[in-house]
Amino acid sequence: MSYHHIPQKRDKRIGIYCRVSTNSSEQLHSLVAQVSHLTKITAATPQWLLVDVYMDISTSKTGSSRKEFNRMLDDCTSHKLDIIFTKSISRFGRDTVETIEALSKLKKAGVRVIFEQEELDTANTDSDLMISIIESFAQAENESRSENIKWGIKQGAASGTSKLYDRKCYGYKHNEEGKLIIDEETAENVKLIFELYLSDQSILGIIKELEKRKIPSPTGKEKWCKRTIDVMLSNEKYTGDVRLLKTSKSEVHYMATNNNPAIISKEVFEAVQIEKAQRSNMVRGGDSGSKRKSQKYTSKKEA
Repeated sequence: MSYHHIPQKRDKRIGIYCRVSTNSSEQLHSLVAQVSHLTKITAATPQWLLVDVYMDISTSKTGSSRKEFNRMLDDCTSHKLDIIFTKSISRFGRDTVETIEALSKLKKAGVRVIFEQEELDTANTDSDLMISIIESFAQAENESRSENIKWGIKQGAASGTSKLYDRKCYGYKHNEEGKLIIDEETAENVKLIFELYLSDQSILGIIKELEKRKIPSPTGKEKWCKRTIDVMLSNEKYTGDVRLLKTSKSEVHYMATNNNPAIISKEVFEAVQIEKAQRSNMVRGGDSGSKRKSQKYTSKKEA
């Protein structure tokens, strides 16, 4: 008596879900690779029948960017699928809450979710354990993402491709190519602010003078904010240079010289920085702040 091998019936209906976060060529290549990889595993698994592939390109946080994810959930609640097969927790949901809510919905519909990278199957994992696993992976993912973002800014800054170099500030506008050019009207106000500071005006004094001249703030308000003036007086961009990643903790600085046309000369800018440091030391030294004069600019007047 001979026995013939009877192939197992493919009766487990599979839906493959893949997602990328941008539509760059690199990410689209990643999407194709994800689909191809998961399709091969599905084809090689007895009893698995590929029913549909769901692909999202989430270019924003809006619901429209998750059309395929929502279509997949609908197909599951309509009992068209038995198993969702996806690459990883991070590719499945955009955040912990979304992932947990979706898994809860799928569990009610009797659908298993298999995460290939983490080797997790919701059919074999207790719900509480699943939640704690998802949370720990999300935390690791966020930490990694924040490091990647910092690295990306550093790389863009180092290679000179960062869009931050041409970020608009008061006194400038963008030309058709998105490059910075001087906005003649507001640039005159920038010069005035630097001149007033070097003629011994305090920041509050500058604000009063701007209001007296009816010069609106960068946001169009009558009253200027102290911090706005303070930041302007320290902004290298007015000399034509740009420094990126300028934070107290950051050890990495990237300076692009002659990045944009200058409104303020380097000499005037340096003089303002010296004046700011002297005034700051005077206040820290216990002075009441009424004597706002620096040696550099008042010696002639006092002579």
